[in-house]
Amino acid sequence: TIAYSIAPAPSTLMFADMLTLNWPKRDWVSLDDISPNLVRTVIVAEDSAFCDHFGFDWKQIEKNLDKAIDGKRFGGASTITQQTAKNLFLWNGRSWLRKFLEAPLTLWMELVLSKRRILTLYLNTAEWGEHVYGAQAASQKHFGVDAKSLTLYQSALLAATLPNPIERSAGYPGPYVASAASSIAARAHTVN
Repeated sequence: TIAYSIAPAPSTLMFADMLTLNWPKRDWVSLDDISPNLVRTVIVAEDSAFCDHFGFDWKQIEKNLDKAIDGKRFGGASTITQQTAKNLFLWNGRSWLRKFLEAPLTLWMELVLSKRRILTLYLNTAEWGEHVYGAQAASQKHFGVDAKSLTLYQSALLAATLPNPIERSAGYPGPYVASAASSIAARAHTVN
């Protein structure tokens, strides 16, 4: 369990903040110090097949390819492992180069890390506001509580902001975030 509490070096996204003299807010916590509500809501919102795949959600990728062939707009198919690889080693933004580099990193992470460690890394490196990284810093910023104390709805609000945490606020949710959070909370409530 000691390995799960060891924080990695700051991510490339955090280093980018440092280069612009914006010190990132991050307080590393173990998975045991993060509310199970947040764990469930993030998995429901970001990667419902997290426990079943090996880094890539092939069903979602296939759906997106079908939409692309039909000329339709498609959503992301990134898994929590892919997002963790991006957060730790790469950069934000959509590009084929980033996706190309992300693939071997994702495979490597799935080979050498447990799902628990990947989830711990993700929840401690995800950006939840401008210069705010990880569940503990996000919980403090948006709700004034520790990550361990997050309610189901607070957790769902945080999960609802993950696709765009700079423009969406968990602490002051707009109608879209509030509606998405309600849906996420309802789905997470049924997950054991």
